[in-house]
Amino acid sequence: MRVILHLDMDAFYASVEQRDRPELRGLPVIVGSPPDRRGVVCAASYEARKYGVRSAMPSRTAGRLCPQGIFLSPRMDRYREESREIFQLVAAAGVVIEQVSVDEAYLDASNLPEILASAEAEQLVAAKPLAERLKREIRIRRGLTASVGIASNKLLAKLASDHQKPDGLTMIPEATKVGFLRPLPCRALHGVGRVTGEVLVKAGLNTIGDIQDYPGDLRALLGSFGPVLKRFAIGEDDRPLDLDSTVKSISSENTFLEDTSDRPRLRACLREQADEIATKLLRNRLGARTVQVKVRYADFRTLTRQFSVEDPLVESREIYRLGCWLLGRDQLVRRPLRLIGLGVSGLAPLEGRQLTLPLNLTMTRQVPGQS
Repeated sequence: MRVILHLDMDAFYASVEQRDRPELRGLPVIVGSPPDRRGVVCAASYEARKYGVRSAMPSRTAGRLCPQGIFLSPRMDRYREESREIFQLVAAAGVVIEQVSVDEAYLDASNLPEILASAEAEQLVAAKPLAERLKREIRIRRGLTASVGIASNKLLAKLASDHQKPDGLTMIPEATKVGFLRPLPCRALHGVGRVTGEVLVKAGLNTIGDIQDYPGDLRALLGSFGPVLKRFAIGEDDRPLDLDSTVKSISSENTFLEDTSDRPRLRACLREQADEIATKLLRNRLGARTVQVKVRYADFRTLTRQFSVEDPLVESREIYRLGCWLLGRDQLVRRPLRLIGLGVSGLAPLEGRQLTLPLNLTMTRQVPGQS
C-alpha cells in the first residue's frame, strides 16, 4: 500500500504577512489588489475568511464583505523564498515530493524505514509521527502552520488535509474511506469543476454518497470521465506523483482599472507581457512552440486562443507579433476588455538560435482587434 501525505500551508500568503508584521496578527488580512481598484484577492487570513472573503474573489466584493480588512500587495518573491525554506525542511525527511504550488505538496513516504517495518494495516498510522514532526518543525523554524492529510492515495490525502484546517492532521484509513466520502459534496472530488458539478446536480447527484449509490452508467452524463469519477467516489485513485519539476508554461496578465478597447493601450500591454515572458524564457534557456492570448470581458466571460509553430519562439517581438495576430484573427476586441493576457507553452530546451515565425504569419493582421 502507498502512504501519501498532502501538506498544505494554512492561508500561506496572509500568514507570511502576519508573521513578518506581528501587528497584523489576529486581524483580517487580505492579500491582493485594494478594494478601490480592479483586481482580485490572492489570499485571505482566517480572520478575513469569517466574513466570506475567498481567493479569486474581486477585491471590490471583498471590501464590501469585510470593510475593516487590511489589504496588502502580494510579495511573490517573499512567498517563493519562504516556500524554498519550507520544502528544504520537508526534503530532509527523505520523502519523495511532488510540489504542486508554493504552498502545497504531495509526499510519498512508502519507502521510509519506519513505514516498511510496519504491517500493511498499520502503515498509515506509522506515518503519523512523520506528519507531526513536519508540522512541528515548520511551526518552530518558520513560524507558520501547516495542515497534513495521510491516506493511501493523492485524492484522499488532499481531502484529509482540508478536513481540519487550520493546523490540522487527519488520517483516512482504508476501512473507513467510503464512509468518510459519503457526506461530502461532489465538488470535493478531483476533476469536478463548475460545469461538471452543474451536470451532476441536474442529475440529482449532490453528494459523493449519491455518486456511490448511482445505479446508472455515469458515461451517459460525463463521457469517459464517468468511470474515473465513480472510482474517485469510493476512494480509489492510482495517479502517481508527478516528479517532473520543469517549467511547463509561462504567462502574464493585466486587469485594467476600467474596461478598455483602446488599441494602443492593448498593444503596449502585450509588448510588456511579451518582454516579461521572453526574459523568463531566456533565464530558463527555453523556447516556446505555442502562444496563447486570453481576454476577459465586463461580464467575466473569458476566451482563450492559441497557435503552435514548428520551431520554438524565443524573442519578445515574435511572441508579441503572434499574440496580436491571434487577437486580430478571432476579433477578440469586439468590445472593451477587463483583462488581457499572453502566455507560452510547449516549452523545450534551446539548442542554439531557433527560427522565427512562419512566413505565412509574418504578413497577417498584427494589430489587436483589426479585421
